[in-house]
Amino acid sequence: MNIAIIGTGNVGGALATKWAQKGHRIFLGVQDADNFKGKDLLQNDNTSVHSIGEAVSKAAVVLIATPPTAIFDIIAQMGDVQGKVIIDATNAVAKSPEPYKTVYHCLADKTTAAVVKCFNTTGFENMLNPLYGDVPTDMFMAGDSADAKAVAKTLALDCGFGDCIDFGKADKVELLEKFALSWINLAIMQGMGRGVAFKLMKR
Repeated sequence: MNIAIIGTGNVGGALATKWAQKGHRIFLGVQDADNFKGKDLLQNDNTSVHSIGEAVSKAAVVLIATPPTAIFDIIAQMGDVQGKVIIDATNAVAKSPEPYKTVYHCLADKTTAAVVKCFNTTGFENMLNPLYGDVPTDMFMAGDSADAKAVAKTLALDCGFGDCIDFGKADKVELLEKFALSWINLAIMQGMGRGVAFKLMKR
C-alpha cells in the first residue's frame, strides 16, 4: 500500500518502520521537510518525506498520529481525500478538537474519506514489537466504514498483532479512546511500565 503518515513522533514513527519493513511505501507528511521529528525514519526502505498535501496525494491510506487539536490545520492541507482511507490514531484524552469529541468525528464530518479509529490503544513500544514471548497481542478498531476497517486490520496484522478486534461503529469510538486510558492507567499511573499489552481471550 501507499501510506501517508502525518505525525512522525513515537506512534507514527513506529508504524512507519513496521509498515516499511513489510514493503509498504511510506510518505511522511510534514510541515518542514528540512526540520522534522523522526528524520531517522528516512533510513527505512520505501520511505520519503513530503509536504502534507503531497504525501496525501500519493497515498491511498492516511494515518493521523498528531495532537488532536492539530486536525483542523491538517484537513486544510490534505487536499482531496475522496476514496482514501484515513486512520485516526489519536486520543483526545487531554484536549478534544472542539466542537468535536474526537478526531474521528471531525474527520467523518469534514472529509469524504472512509475513516477508522485504530492504533490508539497501546504504547508505541507494543507497535514496534507486539510479541510477548511467542504470543502476539491484539489491536482494536472502531468506525462505520467496513472498507476502512479491512485496511486497518491488514496493517495491524502487518505489524505483527494477532488480531484487530472490532469494537463497533462510530458510537464506540469514544469507548475505544477510554480503552486507551485503561492502558495509560496501568502502564503509567499504576507504575506497571510500558511493557504491558492487551490480548482478547476466547473460550
